[in-house]
Formats: sequence, C-alpha cells, structure tokens
Amino acid sequence: MNRFEGKVAVITGAGSGIGRALAVDLAAKGAKLALSDIDTEGLAGTAREAEALGATVRADRLDVAEREAVLAYADDVMAHFGAVHQVYNNAGVAYNGDLERSEFKDIERIMDIDFWGVVNGTKAFLPHVIASGDGHIVNISSVFGLIAVPGQNAYNAAKFAVRGFTEAVRQEMLVAKHPVKVTCVHPGGIKTAVARNAAVAEGQNAQSFAEFFDKHMALHTPEMAAETIIKAVAKGRARVVVGWDAKALDVLSRVIGPGYQRLIAIAVSRFFPWAK
Repeated sequence: MNRFEGKVAVITGAGSGIGRALAVDLAAKGAKLALSDIDTEGLAGTAREAEALGATVRADRLDVAEREAVLAYADDVMAHFGAVHQVYNNAGVAYNGDLERSEFKDIERIMDIDFWGVVNGTKAFLPHVIASGDGHIVNISSVFGLIAVPGQNAYNAAKFAVRGFTEAVRQEMLVAKHPVKVTCVHPGGIKTAVARNAAVAEGQNAQSFAEFFDKHMALHTPEMAAETIIKAVAKGRARVVVGWDAKALDVLSRVIGPGYQRLIAIAVSRFFPWAK
C-alpha cells in the first residue's frame, strides 16, 4: 500500500539537498506538497521538478527561525489543502568553530534555525497532523546528534537537542494515543551545499572547511538519503541513521562509550586541517 498517495506533506528547506530529494520522491509517490525555503530560486526549481511529476505544489519563502511566520504558515497550508498529514522539518544550517573563537551570536543563530526551527515546525503543525488521523512528524537531526565533534559544539548542541525533543514527542504521542508517528533522522555525510554555505568562526577558512567536507565526508547522495527516510516513514520507525559512516560512528559510541571522544579528538587534530 502506498502510504503517501494523496497525503499532504510539508517540507522545510526544500530548495536543495535532502529537502529537494524528499520533495521529488514524495511527488513521484503521489503526495501533495507544501514546500518552503529562504532560497526562493532553489525552491522554485524544486517546485518545477515536483510539478513535472504531477504533484500539486504550494511553495513559500519561510524562515523557520521566525516563530510567528511559521505559525501563520501552518494555518495557511491547512487552509489551502484542508489537511496536513506529514511534516518534514529539514531546514538547517552549519557552523564550524571552537567555542574560544565563537561569538554568542554564532551559537544562537545555529540554535534558532537548527533547533528552534524544528520546534516551531513541530508545534505549529502538530494540531493539524493529529487532526489528520494518520500523521507523521519527521525531524532531521544529524550524525552529530549521536556523537560530538571538535569545532561543532553549536551544531552538536542543536542536533542533540533535536534528538531529545523528537524522542520525547514520539513518547507523548504514544501516551496520548494520538494517531501520529514521530521519526528522528540522523544523516551522515550527504552531498549537499550545507558545508559550502556554512559560517565559520573568525580566523578559520570557510573554503578549506567546505572543500574538505565535499571531498572526504560527503559520501552519499541526497536521493539516497531521501529514499532511506521515506522507507523509514512508511515503516513508522522511531529512528533512522542514514549512511554507513553514520552507522559506524553510532556503533563506535555505543561500544566504547565516552571513550569515543578521545579517539575523535585525536583523529580531528591529525587529519582535519580546517579544525586547526
């Protein structure tokens, strides 16, 4: 049975990367799409691809960090489609910088988008998803929501927070017996523009960080990530770890516990030039 045919799916950060791949995959499965991004040009491209597959698409510019805008957007989408079944809180940004060299504003920006953006989207759409009678919330964390890495303290904080928030909400839906499943996603290195668009702390080279990520860490396509996520949604899974790299790091942290932190620190100091 196609769990996506005729369902209304909301996807934030749909202008590129995993968000665009999710939109295209869901369009091919017959879903109706409410797409958003701050990148209106990229968003328009995603909308065209989805429409070419026969999908009904609504596309809006949206900054997920702006709570009032997200609340209004949720009401607008509900009024437009008459129902909301699935929400993919995918929008996010990256930042690289040791705490010593980072400003409070740098950390706040990551938390506003990567954590509060997920909270805003979940809270705003939850009543509509519950009312659908067959709802699903999908929140995108990261492999950095499973392990911590030097230079990623802000991103780690946001993605660990997404994990805890999402797992608690899933349990709340079970306790309340609401017809809503909740999934937390932990992608590994995906070939997206996230590193190229990342901010870095003062004194660090943004280009070196982006080039290193693209060459050595971006191992999987957005299409592979989207396919993995959608299969997990179809099965109602609580957690999905995307990519062999993320799975290996998850196992490492489980097997050796906090000792993984020393191993990661040694590896970063020796092999990651952008971290120095």
